[in-house]
Amino acid sequence: MLVASDAGRHAMLVADTGAGKTLAGFLPTLAAFCPSRFGEQGPPDGLHTLYVSPLKALAHDVQRNLVTPVEEMDLPIRVETRSGDTPSDRKKRQRVRPPNVLLTTPESLSLLLSYPDSFAMFAGLQRVVIDEVHAFATGKRGDLLALCLSRLQSIAPGLQRAALSATVADPQAFREWLAPWGDIDSVELVEGEPGAPPHVEVLLPIEERVPWGGHAGRWAIPQIYEEIRRNKTTLIFTNTRFLAEYTFQLLWDVNEDTLPIGIHHGSLSKEARRKVEGAMARGELRALVATASLDLGVDWGDIDCVVQMGAPKGSSRLLQRVGRANHRLDQPSRAILVPGNRFEFLEATAAKEAVDQGQRDGEDFRPGGLDVLAQHVMSCACAAPFDEGGLLAEVRSSLAYSWLDEAVWQRVLHFVATGGYSLEAYDRFKRIVRDANGTWRLTHPEHAARHRLNAGIIVDNEMIEIRFRNGRSLGKVEEQFAASLRSGDTFRFAGMDLEVESLRDLELVVRAAKTSATIPSYMGLRLPLTTHLADRVREMLIDRASWARFPDDVREWLEVQDWRSRMPGPGQLLVETFPHAKKHYAVYYTFEGWNANQSLGMLINRRMEDRGLMPGGFVANDYSLAVWGLKPVIDPLPLLSPDILTDEFVEWVQESHLLRRAFREVAVIAGLVERQHPGKRKTGKQVTFSTDLIYDVLRKYEPDHVLLEAAWADARTRMTDVGRLGNVLDRAAEQLVHVELDRVSPLAVPVMTMIGREALPQGAIDDELLLEAESLGAEAMRVETAPADLE
Repeated sequence: MLVASDAGRHAMLVADTGAGKTLAGFLPTLAAFCPSRFGEQGPPDGLHTLYVSPLKALAHDVQRNLVTPVEEMDLPIRVETRSGDTPSDRKKRQRVRPPNVLLTTPESLSLLLSYPDSFAMFAGLQRVVIDEVHAFATGKRGDLLALCLSRLQSIAPGLQRAALSATVADPQAFREWLAPWGDIDSVELVEGEPGAPPHVEVLLPIEERVPWGGHAGRWAIPQIYEEIRRNKTTLIFTNTRFLAEYTFQLLWDVNEDTLPIGIHHGSLSKEARRKVEGAMARGELRALVATASLDLGVDWGDIDCVVQMGAPKGSSRLLQRVGRANHRLDQPSRAILVPGNRFEFLEATAAKEAVDQGQRDGEDFRPGGLDVLAQHVMSCACAAPFDEGGLLAEVRSSLAYSWLDEAVWQRVLHFVATGGYSLEAYDRFKRIVRDANGTWRLTHPEHAARHRLNAGIIVDNEMIEIRFRNGRSLGKVEEQFAASLRSGDTFRFAGMDLEVESLRDLELVVRAAKTSATIPSYMGLRLPLTTHLADRVREMLIDRASWARFPDDVREWLEVQDWRSRMPGPGQLLVETFPHAKKHYAVYYTFEGWNANQSLGMLINRRMEDRGLMPGGFVANDYSLAVWGLKPVIDPLPLLSPDILTDEFVEWVQESHLLRRAFREVAVIAGLVERQHPGKRKTGKQVTFSTDLIYDVLRKYEPDHVLLEAAWADARTRMTDVGRLGNVLDRAAEQLVHVELDRVSPLAVPVMTMIGREALPQGAIDDELLLEAESLGAEAMRVETAPADLE
């Protein structure tokens, strides 16, 4: 890194966890403050280096680890952090008298750039170090950071950029993202020496079988507790906040030795998080249950083992989490994967083998969001008047917005200036104005204060309350599920069949359904299964020679499936149809993740209804989709024709609340609707009420509004995963394999066990599934004439 810096080049550093990436990223900074470098001129003054990380916890951890070498070498460097948790008086002082090294997040950096004194503050900036770049560069936070980098480069043309990661699948793509104007040759790729290969094992029940269904892995709690007793410190990762709380409680229930066990996730207070982080740093905890809030770069060297509850959903994510153990290059990190069910066993095995082979996965880059761009334009206006041509050139210098043309740029400017022609009669939307010289400036200084109160990229997910018209509440479901419903849809919740009357103000109003429910509501928030890992699982299913290494119950599960039906091979879409409990079922093995499968289930139900097949409902997981009705699906191909994405998909999204939900997010990010006012914050219900009103106006009078376009982009990509949905339709058109069976197949049991369990928590579902899963499993595994290798 020092060689690249001395040559005046940007750098992309890819090195294994524990290799010292962070200190390597700071090496040019430390060198600049060595007396042998600055000589008689004295050390650099003002802000020299900006460090950007995706997590507040990571910035605080880096500060702890950076201060030690600075003090040991007696370097004249002042290091500070800045985030949403930083006291306001320190934030104000940092702008007037900045430290030499500032550790921050993309959102805090964007806010700094919105102040008039940002030009003086960043004028002497020499370096920007972006840690764990893979974690956010491909999303909206990456869009915001890319725009901030373009602004910083404009303020300090000699600025050098450096990005660090242990788990990028495509370093060249990240080099292009990092480079100004996409000049990849200006970014030197620095690769570290490989460290000791990690040791990853998949945990198996000692006496029981691998469960058919469920996700919590409750069966493993006694074994995990014994692991905690053996180790000095164990870090236990879960994929959701609920599962973190559930696992934490289960561990306390068996904690006979009253070992100090902590919990850490984003919903905890700042004080609670800091307390746990401090206890871990001091080695006072024997175990810590955490979500993704701690899986990036946090350096606690005394961790002996990492436990992953449930499937990891991606090899890069797993490798990142495994790297929290030991965190030393010369020692292998040790991790234990705890599958919740048999498909998760296959996924965990696939992830382990990918890590063993050094293969990574990750999301692709996509065009930058227009809502993020609108927020950035407003930040620039808050800092100083700007020339639209100059700012457009600056914005285009980032890869995320290199596609931006003049027409789209003018639409974004018009939105920031007036809210769009449907809203321009309202003064509160008039935030910037162009003067006679063609320069844009704020219409009133108060808009700057309001912008700084509300700017940000992360919009919290809401839980939707389900209630009858008389006000009786039944509980809550995730907003994404509720948003996918339309008036008249029926679903099962709390043991009742319910019909949707309306969704408004974060309340789902229902009544008792006259017919059986068609849509089960159980989902739980999920991390997406990566395409790379899905492909590995499919390959594993057809590699019959490899099944011998699996536990007996998993091997027999696959062998009976292979004998009675088929295996879903790469490039194929396997559809099984069979009768069960006086209904007709079709199971589609897509391996495209929950979002795509849930969307496909909605669309197939609509097509079945149109064709008189009397659909009864569907359930989905990452691997498959089960749909049922009163009439059998004789030929599944017509239900999967590609025009489903141009006809039913558009109609479904517009009739459901998916587009409204997406619009709320982009409206908040773009600054059209404000969450925060001085001294008070709007509730989620108030924000939704405001955005719904504006949404209805724009849909009616300005359907081509720039934020409706941004909302459609979000609805297609994040909420419905239309790209992976398209993959399913492509495979159906090319190679659909339909197998008609007389009863449920072994491979269908994991998804079938989800039916009717929608009202249960994600952890408690494991207990409730046992009896039904065993019954379904026995039916699926029953063989009248056993294959030779099962006799």
